[in-house]
Amino acid sequence: MNYTLGTVVRYPGNGQYYKLVNVGSNGSDGTDPTISTWYWQPTTCSTTPPPSSGGFVVSEALFNQMFPNRNSFYTYAGLTTAMQAYPAFANTGSDTVRKQEAAAFLANVNQETGALVYIREINQANWNSYCSSGNCGGKQYYGRGPMQLSWDYNYRTAGAALGIDLLNNPDLVATDSAVAWKTALWYWMTQRAQAARTPHDAMVSGAGFGETIRAINGGIECNGGPGREGMLNRGRYYTDFAGRLGVPTGNNLTC
Repeated sequence: MNYTLGTVVRYPGNGQYYKLVNVGSNGSDGTDPTISTWYWQPTTCSTTPPPSSGGFVVSEALFNQMFPNRNSFYTYAGLTTAMQAYPAFANTGSDTVRKQEAAAFLANVNQETGALVYIREINQANWNSYCSSGNCGGKQYYGRGPMQLSWDYNYRTAGAALGIDLLNNPDLVATDSAVAWKTALWYWMTQRAQAARTPHDAMVSGAGFGETIRAINGGIECNGGPGREGMLNRGRYYTDFAGRLGVPTGNNLTC
């Protein structure tokens, strides 16, 4: 069967539950959830509601302390609303692991946005540079939001996963706080670029914070790349945020 986004199924092969977190042109395309991990994410089936603002391991007060100069666009309510799209975020494993993942996510966001100050990519000269087809109908797919979502194909894929037409309305990522946070969580939970794991999987598996950097900007910052200082900044932010949450950083802070 081809299921729609968000469907939770019980797979008879092992009796476990899986949630459809990405869709293709034919929904789930009839894929095997134990093999097609881009489509399916292991989950639980219960009546437990998704995290609310009271369920996030980072309180609103602490969030405000972490980002004292943040742009008012980046609301705490927008983040906790977005978390309902990915209930496994900062809600998997032990209390320590949940807090480490939250610290890691916010540390990377801190680096991407100048401490949640910038909504749009600073260098406007690049705004027309992110069109893979060469003709994007006048639409611009430069970096926007907490994870600076860039390129037309990422807007297309993120929009399909979230049920939002971001390909035709890319500026929603810069004008709707919940949508902006959702795109950041979409990348965190489902994308890995050239890394072995998604950032979420890196933190819950114990692979370490450095692997989240590799999944987000590894081509520039990892392995002695030209953006090495950015990698070091991310590690410093993570160490700070983990300390504020009272948890150790774990190993592998760099890539």
